[in-house]
Amino acid sequence: MIEVSQLTKLYGDFAAVSELSFTVQPGQLLGLVGPNGAGKTTCLRCLAGIIPATRGTLRLAGYDLATDPIAAKRHLAFFADEPRLFEYLTVAQHLAFVARIYGVKDAEVRAPCLLEELELSDKRDSLPGELSRGMKQKVALACGLIHSPTVILFDEPLTGLDPLAIRRTKETIRRLARDGASVIISSHLLHLLEEICTHILVVKRGVRAAFGSLQEVREQFAHGDSGVDLEEVFMRIATQGDKPPPLLPLPPPDSAGPPPLT
Repeated sequence: MIEVSQLTKLYGDFAAVSELSFTVQPGQLLGLVGPNGAGKTTCLRCLAGIIPATRGTLRLAGYDLATDPIAAKRHLAFFADEPRLFEYLTVAQHLAFVARIYGVKDAEVRAPCLLEELELSDKRDSLPGELSRGMKQKVALACGLIHSPTVILFDEPLTGLDPLAIRRTKETIRRLARDGASVIISSHLLHLLEEICTHILVVKRGVRAAFGSLQEVREQFAHGDSGVDLEEVFMRIATQGDKPPPLLPLPPPDSAGPPPLT
C-alpha cells in the first residue's frame, strides 16, 4: 500500500509539489498524469527516497519512509525512464547481484522465470553494450522485480520499446497488480493509462487537480458530455483557468480598394 499525506517539496521558495495527498491500495494501478513541470517526477523521486520531502508523510507497505527507510525500500521498486546498468555485468549477473543485495533466497528459481517472462533468456550472458535500449529496459525491470516488491513506481515505462515488448510489459504490469502490488505509472501516453489503470491522479503546478477511479475522474470533468475519455479530461484540466491568448487587432480597411488588375 502507498499512503501519501500532505507531500510538499520546496526548492527555495518554489514548491515543486504542494500538499499532495493520495493512496494506492494493493491491486490498484494508479496513473499519474500532468503537464510537463507539474511535479510528477518529483513526486516519484520523493516516494522512492531519492530526494527528501520537505514536509509530509510517505508510507510504503506500512513503513514510514522518513523514520524507517530501509524497511520501506525493501518493498519498493522504482523504474526510471532511463535504465542504468553496470557495463561489465551480464544480464544474469545483474539479477544475481541485485538478488544478493536484497537477500533473495530463491533467486535461482525466480531469475529464470523473470528472464522467460521478459523474453531475455537468450540474452542472459550478454553485456549491456550488446543490448538495445528496449532490452536494457527489460533487464532493469527484471532486476527491480527479483525481490517481489509490493510497491512499484514506473516513470514512462514504455519508452524505447517495440510493439511486442510494449504488450509484454503491459501484461507484466497487470500481473503485478493482480498479485497484490500497489503500482504507480507516470506517463504522457494517456491511452496506455486508460487501458490498464484503475485510478488516476492528475497534478497541475504541483497540486492535486483530480483523484479517483478512472470512471470517477471522467464523470467529474464530463460536464454533461458523453464519451469523454482521459485525453479530453486532461485537456480540460490542463487549460482550466488559463487565459485565452489575446486577439490580434485587424488591419484597418484599405479605403482605396484593391489595386487594379494589369
